[in-house]
Amino acid sequence: MFDPKSIDDIAGRLAGAIPPGLNSLKEDLEKNFRAILQSALGKLDLVTREEFEVQKMVLAKTRAKLEDLEQRVAQMEQQILTKEDV
Repeated sequence: MFDPKSIDDIAGRLAGAIPPGLNSLKEDLEKNFRAILQSALGKLDLVTREEFEVQKMVLAKTRAKLEDLEQRVAQMEQQILTKEDV
């Protein structure tokens, strides 16, 4: 789902922000940051941009078909009403 490089980059930045006096803990904190980020992002139930774009196209096609069907039903209703008037 998420690019591991991005998560590593964020974890690295967080670890880089640690004061110099705690450098001995830096590697351990970076691993913990990475695990926390992966866990938190995994729970968000997000989709990739590609998946979003595919669903957007599917929705557009479905909407177009629905509009077409609505027009066809309206035409059929009009035909039925016209036949009843005769």
